[in-house]
Amino acid sequence: MATSRAAIRYAKAILDIAQANNTTAQVNNDMLQIVAAVKESKELKDFLKSPVVKGPTKFAAISEVFASAQGETKELFRLLQENSRFEILATIASQYNTLFDELNNMETAVVTTAFPITKDLEEKVLAKIASFSNKKITLKNIVDPSIIGGFVLRIGDKQYNASVVNSLQQLKREFSN
Repeated sequence: MATSRAAIRYAKAILDIAQANNTTAQVNNDMLQIVAAVKESKELKDFLKSPVVKGPTKFAAISEVFASAQGETKELFRLLQENSRFEILATIASQYNTLFDELNNMETAVVTTAFPITKDLEEKVLAKIASFSNKKITLKNIVDPSIIGGFVLRIGDKQYNASVVNSLQQLKREFSN
């Protein structure tokens, strides 16, 4: 999902409103559901981006799909209908999640391994991350057998690559020089 300036503005605005109403966590749950629904359903993604489907139809459908959403989220749907911007709904939701995490001093660390990590290993990784980060960390594991072994840890814009495939590539570069 490309982050557009408009999506960032909408996300900031809804976060401000949610903060004023003390509903930031509930709205974040709505946004997580929106991101997941659009990611899982190609039909929903195509529906939101379709220029053929008119705004009121999109508004009615989205309001029905997310009927249990907070008032702030429903107001966002209404605003997107008025401005004909439903195609950026998932990007707004994703950006809101990012802003919510920043507000609550939280960050997601992505660990790529050749196999699913165990609970014990997950605790060790979280303990190591806690030694150099003062944020609350949630761990997301991606399984990629192509790294052969080891792991790749990504936190924000920092990455530590301790994979076997990376070590082999470094050796290859050394021998070729």
